[in-house]
Amino acid sequence: MKTKLIILALMISFNSFAQRETPEVVGDAFQIALPSIAILTPLIIKDKAGAKQAIKTVLTTSAITFILKRIINKPRPNGGSYSFPSGHTSAAFSGAAFLQRRYGWKYGRVAYAMAAYTAWSRVNANKHDTWDVLGGATIAVATAYLFTKPYDAQKLHVNFGKSQDYYVLQLNYKF
Repeated sequence: MKTKLIILALMISFNSFAQRETPEVVGDAFQIALPSIAILTPLIIKDKAGAKQAIKTVLTTSAITFILKRIINKPRPNGGSYSFPSGHTSAAFSGAAFLQRRYGWKYGRVAYAMAAYTAWSRVNANKHDTWDVLGGATIAVATAYLFTKPYDAQKLHVNFGKSQDYYVLQLNYKF
């Protein structure tokens, strides 16, 4: 007998953003949601090794990004500073790359689509150029591949859905 346990349902309500429903705001949400999902998923399914790998991936990506921003201090397209690498992009791709590397492409493709949208939203908002987001994505993917080992994906299943007001990412774990 199969036992399914819904381990995580993430809902991002666009109504909660009030009048700020823009690509930039969606990218802001994804840059928080993806690393959060990457860390919470292995904790919930009791994948202790995966939890350690997710934490190493997200924290190392963040540290490298922060340090490079301060050292390089490239001007932003909109006139600000600390453009390279894109922090939003590196955060989103750290979660996506971990999910793909640990649990496979079946789960990573949606996460990578969300991360790519985050990168696009940063360029679209004139906060970064293409090199900034490519730099952030490269750091995150390299870090994930450095720290993350594949998991037995036969026990984990992901569903992604959308209603009028929110997105749902549902992860099911079979015991």
